[in-house]
Amino acid sequence: MEFAVAPTEAGSAGALEELTIVLGGHRHSALAAGPESGEFVLFLHGWPEFADSWTEQLHALGEAGYRAMAVDQRGYAAGARPDGVEHYTITDLVGDALAFADSQGADRFHLVARDWGGMIAWALATSHPERLASLTVLGTPHPAALRRAVATDDGQFHDLGYIRFFRQGDGKAEKYLLRAGAAQLRAVYDGRIPREMVERNIARLAEPGALTATLNWYRGATNDALDLPAGRITVPTLYLWGSEDPYVGQSSAELTVHHIDAEYRFQIVDGVSQWMAMEAPDEVIALLLDHLRRH
Repeated sequence: MEFAVAPTEAGSAGALEELTIVLGGHRHSALAAGPESGEFVLFLHGWPEFADSWTEQLHALGEAGYRAMAVDQRGYAAGARPDGVEHYTITDLVGDALAFADSQGADRFHLVARDWGGMIAWALATSHPERLASLTVLGTPHPAALRRAVATDDGQFHDLGYIRFFRQGDGKAEKYLLRAGAAQLRAVYDGRIPREMVERNIARLAEPGALTATLNWYRGATNDALDLPAGRITVPTLYLWGSEDPYVGQSSAELTVHHIDAEYRFQIVDGVSQWMAMEAPDEVIALLLDHLRRH
């Protein structure tokens, strides 16, 4: 394992650094803030976004004395896009997350995650609870809670139809999302995050092979039944759900409590969708800092 740091900004504790983390033959771009001696906090992004979706949180945690890092994960980093769905199993993705922490010498760390990153977080917390000081998940319910909601709530089943579409490996999803100047991919953001970030994301996802690599998470890490190896959670957990999330209903969010065997806080963030880290950064940061300080 190789680790390189290239600082891009100097000064305050919350200044961002650009990092490159090399794991085997993969090179992951990353952003970090805060003193290297601080408690380590790892951020995992979702689809279709990158490490910079956590910029506000990285600044804030760095200023608070934590060592916070967000990584462009497998399929997203230009240097970590293996061909084939067989390279995007849940084992691969959880292994990457643990290796990111290992690269910083963090035997135990705080994990913060959203969307697909949240799925990885639930699985990691199940299989390696000894590695986590705390868990924070934005938007993504516990996989078992989501499966139950899908089975009993026709609305939740319908709202996740895009996953069944994305899982098709015939290239139709890619063509649909990128046609007409990536109009459908642009629409995914629903006008809720800054336009410049949307355009930056679109440019990166339009690189040859990039969109397929990110969709391979849907194709390689789960199945149509959304089976994932997530069980009882035994680490302190904060779960945030946006009241205007168009894909995850309140029923699946509320069912998550039945899978937690540790201190648990469920917080509804009013008026925001799945992009809450960027829509309501101050509220998310306040809740996150409170959770971290208590654990």
